[in-house]
Amino acid sequence: HVQLVESGGGSVQVGGSLRLSCQASGEISRDYCVGWYRQVPGKAREAVALVGDDGATKYAASVNGRFIVSRDNAKNTVYLQMDNLKPDDTALYYCAAERTPHCKAAFQGLGLILAFTSGGQGTQVTVS
Repeated sequence: HVQLVESGGGSVQVGGSLRLSCQASGEISRDYCVGWYRQVPGKAREAVALVGDDGATKYAASVNGRFIVSRDNAKNTVYLQMDNLKPDDTALYYCAAERTPHCKAAFQGLGLILAFTSGGQGTQVTVS
């Protein structure tokens, strides 16, 4: 498994933007897809975005059109650009990675991101 470290969270006003980063400890360019999910205390975790090793992406309806997930394979980093942020986006955001053979199912059911085997400690996003 790779180790992942999220960064870039913070406090922002409604309508503002943040870019989260997910730095992997090893090479993830060809072997991993990477997803983002979020959690609010007392609520279920929500998968929000996924990027495949080929750059294909998928989004939850709640963020589609506002969030963009991308990857820089040379830096072993995945980004989540979040625009037009809303109070409901307030959460602890996590990235998670999985080896490619297991990614196809996640593109069909985004919730499978929550079962990915490599993850980080999260970064807090607060929108007010």
